[in-house]
Amino acid sequence: MRIAEINTYLLKAPTESAFYSSQGLFTGRKSLIVEIVTDDGTSGWGEGGQYGPAEPVLACIRDVLAPKLIGADPRTPGLHWENLYAAYRDFGTRGPYIEALSALDIAMWDLTGKSYGVPVAKLLGGAFRDSVAAYGTGFYYPADDPATVDAGWIRAEAAAKLDAGFGALKAKVGLLPIRDDIHRMEIVREAVGDDVALMVDSNHAYNLASARTVAAELGHLAFRWFEEPVVPEDKAAYRALRETSPVPIAGGEAEFTRYGFAELIGGGCVDVAQPDLAVAGGISEWQKIHTIAQVAGVTVIPHIWGSGIALAAALQVLAATPPNPYTARPVPLQNEPVLEFDTTDNPLRRDLLTEPFTIDGGRVAVSGAPGLGVEVDRDVLGRYDVLTRA
Repeated sequence: MRIAEINTYLLKAPTESAFYSSQGLFTGRKSLIVEIVTDDGTSGWGEGGQYGPAEPVLACIRDVLAPKLIGADPRTPGLHWENLYAAYRDFGTRGPYIEALSALDIAMWDLTGKSYGVPVAKLLGGAFRDSVAAYGTGFYYPADDPATVDAGWIRAEAAAKLDAGFGALKAKVGLLPIRDDIHRMEIVREAVGDDVALMVDSNHAYNLASARTVAAELGHLAFRWFEEPVVPEDKAAYRALRETSPVPIAGGEAEFTRYGFAELIGGGCVDVAQPDLAVAGGISEWQKIHTIAQVAGVTVIPHIWGSGIALAAALQVLAATPPNPYTARPVPLQNEPVLEFDTTDNPLRRDLLTEPFTIDGGRVAVSGAPGLGVEVDRDVLGRYDVLTRA
């Protein structure tokens, strides 16, 4: 099996409604999809380019990395990862180069599984579970009136998520004054009751002093973690907040490779590490990040903000993630890994796969089919690919 061609698809899809996080307005979704095609016609799929503009990631793949892979055997993704990283580490240890490498790595793992007829989870050592408990990410700010705390709207969203079967939810803060955002979280807690696990994500909206105020209030509401409380560059603030926070501190979606996570985890910055497989280095690098975290007693829960391909990759690695620490009956969020399931409208998650992922009893089934276990709908791929439309 040899790599014959590498195709890239720049997907952009409008959403049914716009919304804010603390960092800005979202009017659609985008991602950079990679297809590695082998000489026997088999396709492997990967994903990157979810955060900033995907065009730089596309250029890294098309003009720099892909030419080095043509003719190679894709069934040695770790070997290719190390060689490509070493070739460009002088200027490519973060950002688009690593997102590009992530997409290619995921696609090669997909091809490896398909070649041997086994799911990626089996390649990683075996599945501990055939489904993963999911938490629903939502409670963004409505685009038409983000500054108003609408209790009715918040309660309705909470009810919809409970009806969908979620037993854990994550909400957004950071756009409004602290007192208003805490009021929003009080409404969420009252709406879902004490038995539903709640987490919160500020998308690095605060400095250390403000984050301490928020953490104290979240402690009163029994939140399970405070995600990205401060800017990702400020490791000292992360560490200082973790030392005093009554709720666990989570972060890492803006971090890259084992080297970045060694600093984040080794520096005592987080209780929950959140690498994004489509950003931090793919499945090959996930293995190393997870080992660093496991040794340090830090929980690893991947950040997911992409298409069905990114979700499929996360499900495979979570299936193969052991309880940490081990118990005979693991508990989600306590020592059992969980899956982030974004509940905002996302055509790239909902429509791109021929069989989209669904929530059943608060869990998402892990495919046992070879590779990532998914098939891409090429009609949908073409519909949202701006390169084809151009």
